[in-house]
Amino acid sequence: MEFSSKLIEKAVNEMSQLPGIGKRTALRLVLHLLKQPKEQTGFLSQALVAMREDIKYCTSCHNISDSMMCEICANKSRNHQIICIVEDIRDVMAIENTGQFRGIYHVLGGKISPIDGVGPSQLNITTLVEKVKSGSVNEIIFALSSTMEGDTTNFYIYKQIADCEIIISTIARGISVGDELEYADEVTLGRSILHRVPFEKSFKNN
Repeated sequence: MEFSSKLIEKAVNEMSQLPGIGKRTALRLVLHLLKQPKEQTGFLSQALVAMREDIKYCTSCHNISDSMMCEICANKSRNHQIICIVEDIRDVMAIENTGQFRGIYHVLGGKISPIDGVGPSQLNITTLVEKVKSGSVNEIIFALSSTMEGDTTNFYIYKQIADCEIIISTIARGISVGDELEYADEVTLGRSILHRVPFEKSFKNN
């Protein structure tokens, strides 16, 4: 793709680094921004810089937050004895949109995937295990994607906390095998939370 301006070319190259954005889409976005008032582009760039520099991660659940503790963990009306384990922040948003869960979350930051070089030590598993072993948790719900990596991660965590006297459940398989949680519709996801099943039953039936 030939550019008449090095500035446009650089902007397009940077924009195309975003997931799902090819060079043609990046060019269309850049030219759209070029047509907007300068202050509009300034608002966008300021918002992105502020997000990158000021965003925090909750010290309790590792969710993104504007403060040291996210709004969900700080909410005293939530049931802090039930923890829903998810891969990333998009899954928190997806489950919250169902309005069916009133517990709190724990964001792992991914899933175990040896082929991608991701092991247990690179995920937020240690803090979860410590939380469970502290005795402040009654139930944990596995809400990871129903993929091989998701199931491997579930089983690894299960082995770490199997001796703890808590309920260990997993979302019902209303989510198709191989599906990513964030793409499930809200009704299906909500029902999967409500009709969760004991974790041991889920892997013994596989």
